[in-house]
This record gives sequence, C-alpha cells and structure tokens, in this order.
Amino acid sequence: MKKILALLFLLFSIQTMFAQLEEPVKWSGIVEKISETEYNLIFEAEIEDHWHLYSQHLPEGGAIPTEFIYNEEALSEDFKLVGKAKESESITKFDKVFEMEMTYFDYEATFIQKIEILNPNVTAIEVEISYQACDDAKCIFESKSVDFQIKEEKKEDTKILDLVKWISSIYKVGDNEYEIDYTAILENKWHIYSQDNKDPMGPIATEITFKNDNKDYELIGGLKESKSIEKFEKAFDMDVKYFSNEAVFTQKIKVLNTDLKSIEAEAYFQACDDEKCLAPTFFDFKTNLKDAKVRTTLVKDSNKTETNGDSKDLWSIFFIAFLSGFAALLTPCVFPMIPMTVSFFTKQSKSKAAGIKNAIIYGLCIIAIYLLLGTAVTGIFGADALNALATNVWFNLIFFLLLAVFAFSFLGAFEIMLPNSWANKVDSQANRGGMVGIFFMALALAIVSFSCTGPIVGTLLVEAASKGGLAPIIGMLGFSMAIALPFALFAAFPGWLNSLPKSGGWLNTVKVVLGFLELALAFKFLSQADLVLQMHLLEREVFIAIWIAIFGTLALYLFGKIKLPHDSPLKHISVGRLSLGLIVLSFTIYMIPGLWGAPLNIISAFPPPLDYSESPYGVGNSKGGGSASRDHSSLPEGAHLLAPHDILAFNDYDLGLAYAKKVNKPVMIDFTGWACVNCRKMEQNVWPKPEILNALKNDVILISLFVDDKRKLEEDEIVDSKLREGKKLKYIGQKWSEFQTIKYKSNTQPYYVLMDHDEENLIEPVAFTPDAIEYLNWLKTGIGNFK
Repeated sequence: MKKILALLFLLFSIQTMFAQLEEPVKWSGIVEKISETEYNLIFEAEIEDHWHLYSQHLPEGGAIPTEFIYNEEALSEDFKLVGKAKESESITKFDKVFEMEMTYFDYEATFIQKIEILNPNVTAIEVEISYQACDDAKCIFESKSVDFQIKEEKKEDTKILDLVKWISSIYKVGDNEYEIDYTAILENKWHIYSQDNKDPMGPIATEITFKNDNKDYELIGGLKESKSIEKFEKAFDMDVKYFSNEAVFTQKIKVLNTDLKSIEAEAYFQACDDEKCLAPTFFDFKTNLKDAKVRTTLVKDSNKTETNGDSKDLWSIFFIAFLSGFAALLTPCVFPMIPMTVSFFTKQSKSKAAGIKNAIIYGLCIIAIYLLLGTAVTGIFGADALNALATNVWFNLIFFLLLAVFAFSFLGAFEIMLPNSWANKVDSQANRGGMVGIFFMALALAIVSFSCTGPIVGTLLVEAASKGGLAPIIGMLGFSMAIALPFALFAAFPGWLNSLPKSGGWLNTVKVVLGFLELALAFKFLSQADLVLQMHLLEREVFIAIWIAIFGTLALYLFGKIKLPHDSPLKHISVGRLSLGLIVLSFTIYMIPGLWGAPLNIISAFPPPLDYSESPYGVGNSKGGGSASRDHSSLPEGAHLLAPHDILAFNDYDLGLAYAKKVNKPVMIDFTGWACVNCRKMEQNVWPKPEILNALKNDVILISLFVDDKRKLEEDEIVDSKLREGKKLKYIGQKWSEFQTIKYKSNTQPYYVLMDHDEENLIEPVAFTPDAIEYLNWLKTGIGNFK
C-alpha cells in the first residue's frame, strides 16, 4: 500500500512539474584543495522557502534520495572517491504522505565528497545530481550538472582582491529574542574601519543594514562591535578606528512574526592596507533562525571595552561641560541665586555644620537632577542610536536649527521658558523641609533658571550626542558639578560672598557672548550635512566668511558699538570687557587669511577641509601655472580645477573622454575615493613635484572617479549590477567601482590608467606609487606612447 501511494504521489508531482516550471533548488559547486592530489568537491544547495530537499539516506518506499552520479570512465581513470559524501545537519520528521520518518533539508544544504586525483592532467570534473524536492502541495524530480574546475585554466591577469571573508552566527537569548554575530575575517595587514568613524571626510565606516520591510522583527539597541584599534592618520588629519585580523558586529533582535525563517542584512565596508584601499563594497547575509545556538562566550562589545580614544573623548566632554557650567553660573538667571540660597541655608539652619550639610545636599541634588536628564536622553534614544544619529544628515540639520534657536534666545530675540505652573508646583513642595524640601529647592532652581541654562544644556547634549555612548551622562555630570560647587563652597566659607561682584548688566553680556558662540557652533553641524550630501553650498570660504562675520560682530558688541534688547545703558566698558573684545578681534583677523587658503590650524576641526572649497587658493585668487584653464567660467562642461594645484579634472568619464578627443590629449583615469588614505598621499606628496604637476596640468586630461561617492544615480542611470546578481547600481560610486572591476580587473585605490581615445591602455596601469621618480617615468612613457 505504501509503495502504491508513493507511486501515485510521484506521478502527480511529475504532472504538476509539466504544468508549471519550478526550480526551488539552486546548486553550485566549490573545489577545496587538501593536498596536491586530494580535493573536496563541495555541493551547495539553496532551497526556497517551504520546500524540502531530501537526504542521501532514506528508507525504501519513501521519497527519492539525493544522489551524485559520476562518469564511470572518469571515475576509474581520472579520479576516485574517498569515502562517502558527507552532508550538513538535516531534519528528521514523520511524513504523513509516506507514513514514515523522512530526512530532509530546509533553506540550504551542503554535501562534501572527498576525491583523489589519479590523472595529473585532469582539469575538470562533471557531476550529475539527481534529487527530489517537495513542498506541502507538490513535488519535483530533477537532475542538474555541476562542473568543478580542479586546475584553473590560465585566465586573464586579474588584480581583483577579496581580502575580507564574512560569516554570520545566530544565538537564541530569550523568547523570540536572538543575537546575530557578523564576523569579518581579514587577511594579514588589511583592516576595515569601525562604525564610530563619523567624520564624512574620514574613512568609510562599516555599516550593517537590515532588510525588514514587513516589520517582521525589531532591533533591540544599536549594533555593537568588538574592540577596535585607534591611531592618528595623517592622510585624514584625524584619529581613526579600525580592525585587524577580525571584527565582530553584534545585533540583538526580537522576532515579531513567528513564521519568519531568516534575517537578511547587508554589510557596507572598505578594506585598506598600508599602501592601498579596495573600493567600498557590499556583502549580503541570510541568517536562518533555525540555526540558532546557545551562546557560550561573551559578546565582544566596544561599549564595554573602551579604547584610550574613547576615554579621551569622555574627558574632553566632561571638561567642556564643566566650563559651560561655570559660564551658566554667570548668567542673570543663576548668579543672583547664589547669595540668596547660601544665606537661606546658613541662617535657617540650627548650626553652621547643619547649614554646610544642607548646602552640600542641595548641590548633590542639583547633580542628580542633571544626571537624570543625561541618563534619560541616553536611555530614550540608546547610546548606539545617538552615535548613529550623529552621522545622519537630517539630524545634523536638526542640531543646526536647535543651536540657532538657542543662540537667538541668548541674543534676546525671545526667552525659552518652562511653564510657570511647573515652577509654582515645585516651589510649593520646597517648603516641606528636610531632604525632600531641599531636593525640590534644587529642582526649582533648575526650572526657574531654564531660560539661561536650557540653551547651554541643549548645546551640550547635542555635542555629546555626536560622540555617542555615555557622553550625555558625562556631560551633565560636568555641567552640574560646576553649578553645584559654588553653593557648597560659599556655605562652608560665607565670608567669600563679600568678594562676589554685584549683579548687573555684565550678566547679560555673558549671555550674549554665549549666544554668539552657539551660533558659530551651529554652522559646524550645517557644514557636516553639506559635506555628506556633497552639495557644496557651505564650502570652506563661505563657512570661514560666516565665522568672520559672527566673531567680528561679537567684537563690535564687546566694544559697545552694538546694543541688543536686554542690554543696560553703557557709559564706558570695563578693562575685562575690552580685553575680551581684543581677543575676539584678534581671532577674527586670524581667520581672514583662511579665505585665501591658509590652513587655520587652531580651528581645523570646524571648517570644511581645504579641498572642499570654491577655489584652491581662496576667494579672488587664480594662482596656477602652465596652460590649464584658470577662469572657472571658461572651463569645459563637467570640468573643475582640482585643489590645491589647479589641475583640470573631470568626475564624469564620458565628458572627460570627449574633451580629451577635442584637445587631442591622452586620458589619465584616477580611480580614487573620498576616504582613500593613499589617494591623498599621492595627491599631497607625489603630484606636487614640478615635472609631475606640469604633466598632469598640460599633457593629460584627468578623470577622477570616486568609487565611494554615495550620491544617488539618476533614475535613467540605475541598471542591474553585473557583479551582484539581482542587485541594482544605485550610487555613483557603485557605478565607477564596478566599471574598474570589470574593465581593469582591479578593485584597489588609488589606481591610475593612461589610455588613448579608443580606450586602450598606453601603458600598464599602476596603483599606489610613492616613489615620485618611478611615477614620473610611468607618466612619461605612457604620454610618449600616445604621441
């Protein structure tokens, strides 16, 4: 009876197969060399959802087992099988159709057959796979051929490097909760960059994005990473974090759809060594939930193993916050409260010791209130989420608007105040006495002084958010300590109150100065967004001009030439105000040469880099040499002058090639990247040599193609990737990266190609060449071959 049922089921399956073509199993083969004569033939099957592929080992009367069929003649003369084929972990369950236990695979299966080569001249082995696959409604019976290349035929010389291997592992940590490890294994001397590299002009940070369009699961917290290495990189003029040998990125998820079978994700990363970088690339993951294991080792978490750089960042945040707290003390909302509050504690307490104790408790309550604020910001958004937000264009724009609002508030345009009802309710609780009363007195101070402290606290939280991690908590600790310290000190030494300056118009001056500083800082975030989008709306000269205007106006204000809404009448200016005005004026004058290309090292972290500018030497300067065009209005379509040496360059291949044909010059393609360390080294150390610079400006047409350009392609330019099946080329950088890989069989940068108008190489392309003489000889030879 069982055999009759099986035969009927098989006949029905064959009929279904003819009715509709199904290919639920896709096969591929990999050769693994063990020794000179021994190899593993690895058969990999990718199985569609809801389908089963059956094992090699099935009882009679059931489904048809998977079978590997070899050519009998080749099996006796060219190679022999060593043992039986091994297979990956399978599922064994009772099958109602066949009324017996069946062994099968879901999603994927791997079979490994070891062989020994008998004929040293054999180059390939063909294997036929006979298999059956079923879902809940139908079955198919198929056979496929897989070719294994034992000895690779001589291929065209390629320089494509694949130096990062990715694997994913999944662990179950609770009800419907999992942790997925994405591990990158790197070749010796190569590294990839941490996700913490946030500067848009720095290296390409590793990103892992999840494909969750149907909201089948939610991410719990941010993406954690193993401990990275931090060092200062001259090419980027900044500290960078990277991984060597291995990097592990861990994401915790909660599954919402119990029918979900797998988690799909995509890694975007760039690998570099000391001489070259690979083009930024993607790697796709498909992690099956059924493979989840119990974690037996602790997750490597960069948030738990801080580098020295992380500690330095936190200390700098603490120090800046501490100074900001002292600045807040000198505002009209806080300074007058110091003698009033200290006098209350010293007079109302039964003894001097009790007064000091109450004042210290008051100070600790102030610290606790602001720490709660910092903790709330970190808790609501998540430490890693804040880190991610800092690199987001929209949040940089929001930060800019926030700081601008805070600045105009300090300048007197309006006041940011909490509702008066809050202050009244809190103030009524302050009369209760004891610890609770003291706490509410501290809370009343925080609320009443919010119009002065709010913008400062907001600015600190914005800046701390750009650092990520615990920075908001550390920032609030520094700020609140500076606020609380004077109350405890003056309670202990009340005689010091006599030395305090009297309240007056100078307190509003402090507020205004802080307003100007916040306005200047706001443009840092706007500049960051402009850099990421590469819109060139806020280039270096524009940024510096805005800062000159801000600090120049501040100098005029300090000298009493400008008055704002809340200023008191000013008969004369104090020596302190005059001194501060002179310092601000000096700083303003210091920035002016920046319009003509000066590096401005004191503020180098704030304006855009030197090469992100209208012209290489600043406003109104056309310095250059040779015959390259210097008048921007007369430049050919698609061309620009490459800073800082006025090299005529194109970023579009077709436009550059067309112009080269027009002026009858060879083309030099420069495959480069915004985050390519050695590209910058070549441009800064090799290209400026006189003979090389002359050749670049006068003898070739330079086409610079940025493989990490993340600007989106136009709709009509989006095409299917030839290297990543089923994927689209969405970004300009992807277009040039794939062009380099396919045409030149290389994926490293920098990579230089000299070619003629028929797009044929004039000389063998070169990569990173720090020897200027060698690079010059390469240029001369290629140009000579064109002539």
